Amino acid sequence: MKNLILIAAFIFIGTKSFAQSAYEKAMADKVSKVETTMNVDDFTALANDFLRIGTKENTQWLPYYYAAFSNIQKGRLLMRSNKVSDLDAIAAEADKYIAKADELSPNNAEIYILKKMSASLKMMVDPMTRYMTYGQEAQQDLAKAKQLDPNNPRISVLEAEDTYFTPEQFGGSKTKGIELFKQAVAQFGTYKIKTPLDPNWGKSEAEYFLSQSNK
Repeated sequence: MKNLILIAAFIFIGTKSFAQSAYEKAMADKVSKVETTMNVDDFTALANDFLRIGTKENTQWLPYYYAAFSNIQKGRLLMRSNKVSDLDAIAAEADKYIAKADELSPNNAEIYILKKMSASLKMMVDPMTRYMTYGQEAQQDLAKAKQLDPNNPRISVLEAEDTYFTPEQFGGSKTKGIELFKQAVAQFGTYKIKTPLDPNWGKSEAEYFLSQSNK
């Protein structure tokens, strides 16, 4: 009887370990594509892949995080091409996944960073009329992220973007933005993520802006 119990225990542990490894393998394959994807359709496919993983592994916050992030990145690509008509719908889609991630991992700085990015997308549909609503919301979300994880380099990347692209008459500065990108790169050198699947994006963007400033 004792032997049967031991065998059952080993089977349970082995099955659980295999399932976790399958999840990690599926996630690692998709996470590796997060910073290399540069196509709207590919980001849509990536978001759907993460959502499928999240539906299966419904106690894990990271699949929903990356589903939201993929949608936000798709929106940011469109924004940079001045195609803003779809940004509200894209942000709304991202917000659904952000809410799921937030429910599974409350008070998480990485999730507040996504909230900031989503609010910024909504603002960019019509910055002049939406700043007081979504601009303020974005600032509050970033401030909350900073409170939760003050050394997070992704916070510095977003602060650098905002400073760099805001006209000087409204408090922006390319010079100050570059200094914040430098700060972000320095933070990436010391910041430790908890697991290999945790968010680790942003360094390549900061390095790109620094390389452009040296030309």
